[in-house]
Amino acid sequence: MDVASIGKAVLLALVEGATEFIPVSSTGHQLLVGHFIGFESPNNTFEVLIQLGAILAIVGVYFRQLLDLLVRAPSDPTARRFILAILIAFLPAAIIGGLFSKYIKFYLFNPWIICSTLVAGGLVLLVIDETEIEQKYDDVHQFSLPMALKIGLFQCLAMIPGVSRSGATIVGAMLMGSGKRAATEFSFYLAMPTMAGAFAKDLLDNYKNLSKDDVGLIAIGFVVAFLSALFVVRKLLNYVSRHGFSLFAWWRIIVGAAGFAGLIVFG
Repeated sequence: MDVASIGKAVLLALVEGATEFIPVSSTGHQLLVGHFIGFESPNNTFEVLIQLGAILAIVGVYFRQLLDLLVRAPSDPTARRFILAILIAFLPAAIIGGLFSKYIKFYLFNPWIICSTLVAGGLVLLVIDETEIEQKYDDVHQFSLPMALKIGLFQCLAMIPGVSRSGATIVGAMLMGSGKRAATEFSFYLAMPTMAGAFAKDLLDNYKNLSKDDVGLIAIGFVVAFLSALFVVRKLLNYVSRHGFSLFAWWRIIVGAAGFAGLIVFG
């Protein structure tokens, strides 16, 4: 584990934490950055496992809300329904990811695909951000169970790197009448079981292939991802409420276009 490897791991972890909860695709950014700086990990395990840092960041920020939900659940039907809604929304990704994750990594973790989906997703986000959609829900606890399932199906689109898990869930929720803030907050809650499941699945599949250096780099990446994600989660909801998603849409388009240029020039 040399200085260059540590530097690359820190850079990728910063990218992970900064992009995991905004609709720009953290996996897409990590894979593109990793491609151009020459970082490789067994089956892209580093990129998945450092997500644990981002998971703990959002658990830390939402700890009081999560504790309140658990305390209220035995006696409060609204709390029980919300917990069930998150679990239902998680179910499609759990099934599809569990069955096809190896094939997705093999066929779709490709920089050309990532650049294409970054640009396409940016255009979709621009359209959604500017379209007047009737707002029916301004509180995540109002989401119905069928709506939660549909959001979970949208989340499955993010198995294509570059689509963005948060972007897919936010767009899906907004198309069904959610306000921007509520859609973003639901994506935060849904991230917890989804990312924890992806972490557990990847660790189970690949732990035998990890060397001591791999484990050390993952530990460094975990800490850096936690700190950068902590900052983003604390700021994002207020930003989205005031400014919407156009900044993230244009960022996707610019990064995707720059990625295409880099692939053409450097390969």
